[in-house]
Amino acid sequence: MNKFPTKDEAEKILLEIGCSKKIIEHSKAVTELAVKIARKMVEKNLDVDLNLVEVGALLHDIGRIKTRSVLHGYYGGKIAKMLGLPESLVNIIEKHVGAGIPAEEAVKLGLPKKNFTLDTLEEKIVAYADKRIKHNKIIDFETSLNEFKKRLGENHPAIERLKCLHEEIVKLLGGDF
Repeated sequence: MNKFPTKDEAEKILLEIGCSKKIIEHSKAVTELAVKIARKMVEKNLDVDLNLVEVGALLHDIGRIKTRSVLHGYYGGKIAKMLGLPESLVNIIEKHVGAGIPAEEAVKLGLPKKNFTLDTLEEKIVAYADKRIKHNKIIDFETSLNEFKKRLGENHPAIERLKCLHEEIVKLLGGDF
């Protein structure tokens, strides 16, 4: 493919690779929130690729057809590469897990020694929107943070990364979101 899919083509990819209805509903909810955030950033004259955010959010969980674990981002990236999707989409899919994962931590999780940290605004927007959606409903940041703490433990490094991501998004939007 190696060209950028449209929203309709991305939805077709989800169906064709066998994503469940639940994953598709979740992905559509993440997409709606991510696009809303991205549009607000564009209004503030920030350079955000709305199409990349929309398609990246739709496809962020394609790796869930392989696993429900933290490895789903990595597997999703492999699927995206097999489909010939552009690197910018592969990066969103690979890196959306948690609030990004540094190389040393990735190895401990069974991932290759590679930086899965969030670099671009588009990667950050999709990862953040994903953390603010539970199933297909928006949850407030504190609820999301508390769920992370329950799952990972109070002092897990991902907790601080999630807080920093939230603070960055809020600052860029000029207030709480």
